Amino acid sequence: MPILPTERDPRFTTIRRGGTLTDDDHRLLAEWAAQCAERVLPLFEREQPGDSRPRDAIELGRAWIRGEVPMKEAHQRAFVANAAGKGLPDPAKFAALAAGQAVAVAHVAAHELGAAAYAIRAVVASVPGSEADAARLAERDWQRAQLPEEIRELVLDDQRLRSPICWNVFDD
Repeated sequence: MPILPTERDPRFTTIRRGGTLTDDDHRLLAEWAAQCAERVLPLFEREQPGDSRPRDAIELGRAWIRGEVPMKEAHQRAFVANAAGKGLPDPAKFAALAAGQAVAVAHVAAHELGAAAYAIRAVVASVPGSEADAARLAERDWQRAQLPEEIRELVLDDQRLRSPICWNVFDD
């Protein structure tokens, strides 16, 4: 299931590429996505303690934020993080995918919501079914509390628009 919209939202395209997203806001989106993914990383690391690929991807994303690595390198690392989750139980798999989405924000800012959605799915998959909705809402609310004011309305609107293609994890 694709988690990116079929039509690109110009609010998630940088100004230099014809959109309205500033470089500063792009970096804020990338950091927020990294925080979302990092929070669930223990779900992966408990399953695969010797595999640093998702953690390395998040760190590379932060290196991109600091201007230390090019976008292409960050983009390629997304595939490496995603591959780390292959064949694993859902909590670990979704945590790896959250890391892959987080580092991919360097390439396409709209991946920010993928990092958050996969992080929520990782949390939900890690609890008994009877606790799933409470866990989903708690994680969603934690993520929202981390949003910098500069991008808060942008992300909240994106959640409203894309929740149906993100497994409805952002719904009330």
